[in-house]
Amino acid sequence: MEEAIQKFIKYLHKTKKASVNTELSYHRDLEKLADYLSEDLEIDSWGAVTSTDLNSYMLYMEEQNYAASSISRSVASIRAFFNYLEKKHLIDDNPSDDLKAPRVEKKMPDTLTIREVDRLLAQPNPATGKGMRDRAMMELLYATGIRVSELINLKVSDINMSMNYIICTDRTKERVVPFGNAARTALSTYISEARSTFPEAEKSDILFTNVSGRKMSRQGFWKLLKGYARSAGIEREITPHTLRHSFATHMIENGADLKSVQEMMGHSDISTTQIYLNMSIGKMRDVYERAHPRS
Repeated sequence: MEEAIQKFIKYLHKTKKASVNTELSYHRDLEKLADYLSEDLEIDSWGAVTSTDLNSYMLYMEEQNYAASSISRSVASIRAFFNYLEKKHLIDDNPSDDLKAPRVEKKMPDTLTIREVDRLLAQPNPATGKGMRDRAMMELLYATGIRVSELINLKVSDINMSMNYIICTDRTKERVVPFGNAARTALSTYISEARSTFPEAEKSDILFTNVSGRKMSRQGFWKLLKGYARSAGIEREITPHTLRHSFATHMIENGADLKSVQEMMGHSDISTTQIYLNMSIGKMRDVYERAHPRS
């Protein structure tokens, strides 16, 4: 059974150009299913799996108190896998055809207020190379709404300082994202005054490096962000994604259209971006009910 999973993961990688995180998630989900089928149901062939077996696994996950989101993701992995087996004529019938995912309530993303963002971005020490770098990273993250993985993989050649935009590239496509004057000033200061102070940094095309001149890790950036949040008096837990969510929310609140925000954030489906519009409408409703005398 493991051999079929490995071939499926290679198919995702080569044909579907899936991300590493997607491949890891699918592999983990399918291994858990395979373990259940072999240990609990004594099934050792994917061709022997029935729809009843898969529904039994769903009940097992619920009994083990898996979150609805985890079960929903497993359903997606299982259906994709059995569709692949059917396409490759490795099974006669597809037992996942009627498999349904549980309803997952969308959690509203946590965001910062504009005042909190201002306090956060004011924390790095502008007199040090590290402070200049950290300010540039945070300004750019908030200015563009890019993912932290995209931020730490940016190259110097991805930045157009004369036109104020960056180029973000993933496995299948690239997108152009503009940034404003605050981010431009922070970037310009970092590149001209600070980047050369990091050992070996100028020998690399990576835009943001750690103090050793190597590419910064996601964990490294998250750690410094948490430190600045504490210094800014932001008591709740924030992540790099908090700045991404804040970017989208503030853009829409200030009149940006949904399609433009979708393109800047790199969302493949506009329904993902829709949640920020819903948050904005909810905020406007609260303001209206507090302010209008006949609300």
